[in-house]
Amino acid sequence: MTTFDDREKGFESKFALDQQQEFKAVARRNKLLGLWAADKMGLSAESAEQYAAAVVRADFEQPGEEDVFRKIAGDFKGAGLTVSEGEIRSKMDELASVAREQIRTES
Repeated sequence: MTTFDDREKGFESKFALDQQQEFKAVARRNKLLGLWAADKMGLSAESAEQYAAAVVRADFEQPGEEDVFRKIAGDFKGAGLTVSEGEIRSKMDELASVAREQIRTES
């Protein structure tokens, strides 16, 4: 095996690890987002955990994060809360950073 082959395998392994960590971070972000939204809607602790799990599942509806945004925004509207798109997206960004840091420190 050549040095080039070794480097190629190293890059492939790093890429796979990075993808796995990003997947975990997005799922963690969605859970944290669900807990934040549940708190704003005044859900009980048990209901908040169930709601957070539903937000995580919502991310599998289609690629990207728009499905998660639509779920949160729709649920806020259904609960009679007025939460701006900017506030939701800002919280999504904030919690993405928190989730990535949590995943990095766990590894």
